[in-house]
Amino acid sequence: MMDVRYKIREVLDMNKIDAFLKHARIGHLGMVDGQQPYVVPLNFVWSNGNIYFHGAGGGRRNKVVHENSEVCFTVCEEYGTITNPVPAKTDTAYMSVMIFGEAKPVVNLDEATYMLQEMIDKYVPGYYKRPLSKQHVEKYQSAVFGGSVQVYRIDPQHISAKENPIEEGKMFQTE
Repeated sequence: MMDVRYKIREVLDMNKIDAFLKHARIGHLGMVDGQQPYVVPLNFVWSNGNIYFHGAGGGRRNKVVHENSEVCFTVCEEYGTITNPVPAKTDTAYMSVMIFGEAKPVVNLDEATYMLQEMIDKYVPGYYKRPLSKQHVEKYQSAVFGGSVQVYRIDPQHISAKENPIEEGKMFQTE
């Protein structure tokens, strides 16, 4: 793995990375489809040091991951533009995390149920009155939409993060 070139922006604090990944809403799954890159935006959950996502059991993403499970998952949030009297020094406030690892199908029903409940709690907190049951997940995985729904876990092999924090009083404001 290559090191972060711009060391002043590197984030090594795993608590900060953990908090960022728990609240961020969209990530991008990067894969290699033969000789071609293929990137898909996804909802995800960061739990127990792993990325989880789910989707229909068929399709290009599942085919590509089945053929080459090595992936890169990238999450980035932009916080605004940092102004400077020198135009070339105008910059963007952001945080980004890149996770390199292997995407594996989650076959354990307990783990899949737990992760789907985590996803519900993240994206629609309080909407459902009862927790997700294993029976519902098992049924959902078997035949909905003409094919199974698959939960995946990315086991990180390398994580890198960068940040350019918000600079109070320097953020661009539209009038």
